[in-house]
Amino acid sequence: MSIKLAVVMDPIESIHFKKDSTLAMLMAAQSRGWELSYIEQQGLYLDDGKAMCRCQKLTVADDPQNWFAKEEPQLKSLADFDVILMRKDPPFDNEYIYSTYILEAAEKEGVLIVNKPQSLRDCNEKVFATQFPQCCTPVLVTGDITLLKQFHDKHKDVIYKPLDGMGGSSIFRVKPGDPNRSVILETLTNHGKQQIMAQRFIPEIIEGDKRILVIDGKPVEYALARVPAVQETRGNLAAGGTAKGIPLTDRDRWICDQVGPSLKEKGLIFVGLDVIGDYLTEINVTSPTCIKELDAAFDLDIGGALMDCISAKLGKH
Repeated sequence: MSIKLAVVMDPIESIHFKKDSTLAMLMAAQSRGWELSYIEQQGLYLDDGKAMCRCQKLTVADDPQNWFAKEEPQLKSLADFDVILMRKDPPFDNEYIYSTYILEAAEKEGVLIVNKPQSLRDCNEKVFATQFPQCCTPVLVTGDITLLKQFHDKHKDVIYKPLDGMGGSSIFRVKPGDPNRSVILETLTNHGKQQIMAQRFIPEIIEGDKRILVIDGKPVEYALARVPAVQETRGNLAAGGTAKGIPLTDRDRWICDQVGPSLKEKGLIFVGLDVIGDYLTEINVTSPTCIKELDAAFDLDIGGALMDCISAKLGKH
């Protein structure tokens, strides 16, 4: 019997065909004969405590002009699916949290959710990395402006960033003597009312911010180094960085060994680690990307490896 897979994602009409990792996953599932369904976040709901959705049967194609076709919407129980991919992009707001509650209700009925809803809530992509201090550069999480200034005074060259940003948004590098330090901290912390993160600046960013994809605790053999544009601190592709594929280093593998067992324990089946130089900076759990870039660079099938992992888990489910 065919596996029934549903995906919760942003409007498929607006994805970037050349880069979209969710599309790569769906192509891999379809190639295995799995039945696909498409759900937007607002299509999730609870009816007398039962997890339901408004969904559409979906087919996908490797065609930059016409990469999907959807059938008419229908109402279904989420329990009708074998697996649901939660691939809604941040912001990680209340609506996202409510969606995880609904997905958790489906999980209780035996549906495999990738990634586990409780872990999506528990594992903030920036704070989660601090659970592995042996892997990280010096880091501080606080809304206390005095402490944030003391961190800067100690480390001289630091990065300040919000805990809920993505794509390199609102990231500030503050060097010694920067006259804008106070206003940056007032803005990011909302005058001390919001927690932010401070990290010691890692000069190896000029060589790229590496994205390492991890499937069920095991890394893909290559990373995508996102190299900042000229006069930029951020390597994020959304911020103008350029990408190049590179093999994992011994240090990269060590970091994956440190983090992998926790990912597996928490049901975080598909994760993206961000590594600059020798240091883990973030653990992306919501909708990690870079599948297509790595597949193209090294003739991989990362989406296929993920589907094989899911299939094996369904066999045990």
